[in-house]
Amino acid sequence: MKRIIYPGTFDPITLGHSDLIERATKLFDHVTVAIAKSPKKQPLFTLEQRVDLAEKALAHLDNITIIGFEELLITFAQKQNTYNILRGLRAMSDFEFEFQLANMNRKICPQMETVFLTPSEDRTFISSTLVREIASLNGPIEEFVHPVVATALREKFN
Repeated sequence: MKRIIYPGTFDPITLGHSDLIERATKLFDHVTVAIAKSPKKQPLFTLEQRVDLAEKALAHLDNITIIGFEELLITFAQKQNTYNILRGLRAMSDFEFEFQLANMNRKICPQMETVFLTPSEDRTFISSTLVREIASLNGPIEEFVHPVVATALREKFN
């Protein structure tokens, strides 16, 4: 069984994330969406809330697991017996950091491979940071996130 882990903070999960996950489910037998606690990033939503939002936004997919974690990704991946990591590249500016991260992961765990996917053209500009900013200013977010996520953002900022 070919498995891959898609790690991230997902604060919140966006349609850009969903796009990559949906496409990964066609390439791999199973996708684990690994939601990092990431306290240094001071997420808007708790880990539990982010897992819940992802579960609701991705409920239509049957070959995924959504799980929170708060350890080194390599350690988490090994516990999951998965040695493929999915990362999204929206722009060239993402590549340098992701390339460095992939090489560091492979140095720590030589059997670890990173697979890069680019989002669909109409999703390349979406980021959780921009969505949170727009939501905080009561702007239109409905075309960037699942409706359940839009509702959660509205509740956070009202």
